[in-house]
Amino acid sequence: MLSLDLSFFSIAGPAVMFAGISKSGFGSGAAFAAASILALVVPPAMALGVMLPMLMLIDVASLRPYWGKWRWQDAKLMIVGGVPGVAFGVVLFTMVSDDALRVLIGAISVGFVVWQLSVGQGLIKLGQMVWPDWIGWIAGFAAGFTSFVSHAGGPPAAVFLLSRGLSKTEYQASTVLIFWAINAAKFVPYAFLGMFTVQTIQANIVLAPFALLGAWLGVKAHHLVSERLFFGFTYLVLMVTGMKLIWDGLF
Repeated sequence: MLSLDLSFFSIAGPAVMFAGISKSGFGSGAAFAAASILALVVPPAMALGVMLPMLMLIDVASLRPYWGKWRWQDAKLMIVGGVPGVAFGVVLFTMVSDDALRVLIGAISVGFVVWQLSVGQGLIKLGQMVWPDWIGWIAGFAAGFTSFVSHAGGPPAAVFLLSRGLSKTEYQASTVLIFWAINAAKFVPYAFLGMFTVQTIQANIVLAPFALLGAWLGVKAHHLVSERLFFGFTYLVLMVTGMKLIWDGLF
């Protein structure tokens, strides 16, 4: 059961707003931190069910500011790969327990931080070569799968898109379009898996203003706020929540 009390909304409200800022201003990479945070206080499937409509609302709010600024050829490759990735996520999701999901979401959270820090330290090179089109399909598949099980499709998208020489705004606009399509593809499977309930819908109604405010702030921050500061805070949150989820899932 989802307890829609002050303690829930004191966590969920800032988490959803944070997701809006990330998705609409910084390439969607850290938006899944919101689902990781919620999974600390509610069952993982319920956390994912609460977050998906909020992410879809943020997607819609972000489309207009970036309309037509994406790199369509690159975005199309990832969308085509993303749909079967979502289907693979459905298969896995039906086979795992809540604790397994906690470990999976936690591992993805920690892995994301390790990946990003490795890129920042130059241990992993992105953008050094232009990946061929078929890599875009594979990256899309990975993005669709990780997005389905944890709303964490950002890293696979980054690997491909950053190799294609996109500008900052082209990259941001492309991620908005890609995850708008992937999140839309996730909606029906989520519904059939029972991840939407009367309580999650009630939570969504209350959380919608936080999502819209976050999306608006993210568009503004895209041009104003230091990405290093934003993601530094994000990595800390993800590392702590990821390790906590792994601990809870294992012990």
